[in-house]
Formats: sequence, C-alpha cells, structure tokens
Amino acid sequence: MSAVIDMFVRSVVEKHGGRRGALISILDEIQAREGYLPESVLRRVAELTGRGLVDIYGIATFYKAFRLTPRGKHLVSVCLGTACHVRGAPAVARALEDHLDIRGDGGTSPDGAFTLEPVRCVGACALGPILVVDGDYAANVDPAGAVNLLEARRQGEDSLPVAEDERVFPLEVSCPRCNHSLMDPDRLVDGHPSIRFTVSFGQEHGWVRLSSLYGSYTIESGGEIPADTVAHFFCPHCHGDLMGAWNCAECGAPMVPVLVRGGGMIQICSRRGCRSHLLDLEGDAEGPHQTPPNAR
Repeated sequence: MSAVIDMFVRSVVEKHGGRRGALISILDEIQAREGYLPESVLRRVAELTGRGLVDIYGIATFYKAFRLTPRGKHLVSVCLGTACHVRGAPAVARALEDHLDIRGDGGTSPDGAFTLEPVRCVGACALGPILVVDGDYAANVDPAGAVNLLEARRQGEDSLPVAEDERVFPLEVSCPRCNHSLMDPDRLVDGHPSIRFTVSFGQEHGWVRLSSLYGSYTIESGGEIPADTVAHFFCPHCHGDLMGAWNCAECGAPMVPVLVRGGGMIQICSRRGCRSHLLDLEGDAEGPHQTPPNAR
C-alpha cells in the first residue's frame, strides 16, 4: 500500500471514529476513492480500528455495493429476471462472457475495459432481453447484437440523441420521505414530464428539473448552478432533505435517492457537472447497484 493511500485510510478511520455503523461509512468512503476495496486496505482498516479482519471482510462481502476487485471502465448488466430469462438472456450472458473472457458474477475483462454483472430485474420486462451498458438500456438484444454493442462502446461511440435512441424510456419517481410524486406534467423536458426538486447551494436557493427519460442528461434550473458545485436537494412537497448516506463513486459528493414507481431507487449525484448516477435494481436498502438520469 502506498504512503498516500495509507494516509487517506488513516484520515477516514479517524474521521468516523467509533460511531455506530462507522465501518460501513469507512469502507464506503475508501471505495469511493479507490473504486474497490483492496485486500491491503481491508487489513489496514482492521489494524486501525482494532476489529478482526473476519469482521471487515464480512461487511465488505455482505453488502452488494462493495467490491473486492477493480471495476472495468464500462459497467455491463445483463438482466436475468424471469421475463428476460425466457426470452434468451442466458445466451446473451454466455456470449458476452465468451467474448470478454469473463467467468463468474461481476467479472472484469482482462484488459480492464468491461465489468459484467448479472441482475435479477431492471423493471422493463416487456422489452427483454435487456442489456444495460453504462446506464444505457438496449432492449430485445440477441447474443450477436450484445457483442456489437460492447464493441461500439469500446470504440468510444456515445449514446444516440434522445429522440433517436430506442434504449431511452421514461420513468416515474417519487420522494422517498413523503412518497409524493416528483413528476411535473406542466413542465416538459425531452417531451416528457420533468422531475422537479428544490435546491440550495451556498446562499442561493432555486429549483432544478431533470429529464425523466432514462439515459437522458438534460437539465433545467432556475438560475445557474456553477460547475462543480454540490447542490442540496429537497422535496418540493414535504421539503424534506433528500441527501442520502451514499457518496458518488466518481467525485465523492452525496447521492440523492428517489423512488422509482414499480420498485427500485435512483441515486443521483448532487455535484453539478458530474454524470454519475446509480439505479438500485432490486429496491433494497443495501446501497446502489447500477445506473440512470442525474444532476449532471
């Protein structure tokens, strides 16, 4: 372990001290910086906290949000839920494993380009088999098409314009505190009802509206939020603080959780300009698992 990482781990452990649930917060903050939890870091955390290494590994392996191996540049999820399974998703998964030389859940290709993760359901059963690449949905994929999509992403091809991209579709979301809908049908973004929040940053207060299209990065705001600013998000109905307990893996800013109609939760990065966003595909409270619309 480098001296820089060791110093960082020490500072994180000292900051969280002996608080209840401190180990989860410590591991979460370390993973937000490193992208995963190296064995050397887990051993150092055990030494600094006085906890057994078995306890540390127990937490790191129990919570699905934690990773013990580096994640690839691109995250690929294959839905193996019942609807996708009967439509041929296992063949898609096998084709990708063979193409990327990956074996096992959450494996990463030898070149570090792709991490492949099977998931149980992404909430788009009528469009299966579903492949999600860096948050972009591809519907009705077959093995050959899935391989072509990954190779296109490897070559740097970005998302299609929203109006032309069949992988983009609308979601409905609500406040995790009062369960009131956050949809604003009177203000359209990308031709669909927008997702409305009130925000504060510094001494300023205002609002933002995000596109409800999964995969779109369109945002409108009442007043300019400076780039790299972390905005504080609130429900416009109950005025509850929506800043969550999880930090963005890309920039370290707090994530903003909102409920998805039909199950699941979106985690949106609160930093202006950051494109990170995560979708908990299983709707549990263990933390984020995957990716959609964000605070850009």
